[in-house]
Amino acid sequence: MKAVAPLLTHAGTFDGADAASRPPATLLAPPRRDAWAKARNLLAIRLDNLGDLLMTTPALQAIRAALPGCRLTLMGAPFVQRLQPFIQGIDDSIAYAAPWMKASPLQGAHADLQTIAMLRARRFDAAIIFTCYSQSPLPAALLCHLAGIDLRLAHCHENPYQLLTDWLPDPEPQQGLRHEVRRQLDLVGALGWQSHDPRLSFSPDASDKAAMRTRLAALGIDPCKPWAVLHPGASAASRRYPARQWAAVGELLAQRAGCAVVWTGSADEITLVDAIRGAMHRPGHSLAGQLTLGQFGALLALAPVLVCNNSGPVHLAAAVGTPVVDLYAMTNPQHTPWGVANRVLFHPAPCGFCYRSVCPQVRHICMEQIAAQDVVAAAIDLLHDPARPASGPAPDSGLPQADRIPRGGCRASSG
Repeated sequence: MKAVAPLLTHAGTFDGADAASRPPATLLAPPRRDAWAKARNLLAIRLDNLGDLLMTTPALQAIRAALPGCRLTLMGAPFVQRLQPFIQGIDDSIAYAAPWMKASPLQGAHADLQTIAMLRARRFDAAIIFTCYSQSPLPAALLCHLAGIDLRLAHCHENPYQLLTDWLPDPEPQQGLRHEVRRQLDLVGALGWQSHDPRLSFSPDASDKAAMRTRLAALGIDPCKPWAVLHPGASAASRRYPARQWAAVGELLAQRAGCAVVWTGSADEITLVDAIRGAMHRPGHSLAGQLTLGQFGALLALAPVLVCNNSGPVHLAAAVGTPVVDLYAMTNPQHTPWGVANRVLFHPAPCGFCYRSVCPQVRHICMEQIAAQDVVAAAIDLLHDPARPASGPAPDSGLPQADRIPRGGCRASSG
């Protein structure tokens, strides 16, 4: 099936006033908006990955601004309870490994029945279900319906009948794609709720920042000299820059910019980081598998720049205001960095926007042909002048032009 041409709105750096004041594509009728305005115990549902949830935080802040007296609970994948303390305005969280999400472990129906009973006992009066366009909201809607939650809102491709009390016909991807942040702001915008500060939300606490300053000092990192965080992992293999090229990036950063390198990753990515460092003459420092989520956020808040595949840390860096070099696989176009200085590097591929987690091609050209020297040049550019936007993509790049790509998006040269 031919990939749909993307339509990105308000990606990357943005005009905050414009993003806040832009009217939603659809506005519910006044009686429906009035019903939602009376909610006092609201459940927000986002069941997929860390980056997706972070890109939903501006919509969560819009809910909080519209309903300051409402109790707001966030229901997400099991990591949500580690994330919730760092998101302002969220009162509580519920961990749920939904069986319709691909990352969830296999479990019996008893877990879902227990979740329905728990939701019923907590007496929520409204639920907003946040999804990307390729996900159906209906399983979560059924869960809320069975739990007796009276108001239920989501985007939906098909008529949900009684499963959703209020819904927006989903225009994606047939009518183009919005940035993921914009999509979720439009959903709550249908209720007349808008955010006046549509930045991503993650607030590291002072103790985590102090701990990371101490850790960096122990590694010999001088905050007055250039240094960078490099994160080579990603949950999907199709979004991973090759390990040998990561090693070249680390070497060139040290050679050309005198830049100290700090490698990060999950416990599962220690082997990857060790292999990359083992191929280097100046391997830098590894914190892979050593940081809590709060410490990782604090590290990124202190870092001058992050170099990363298109994965959760990109959005965590954006949330703490750190410039990002995003090595962007041509799998899907709507997850570029939001509201932060960035350089999005990509290589056009005939199979672009494939939406696959594993590349089926013999060569993974959309990542392999991003040259290490281009990555380093982008990082140095941000280290020297993070506020300066780079030029847009070439006309034949395969990504949209001018106002449809994140400012700082660049076609990478091959080789």
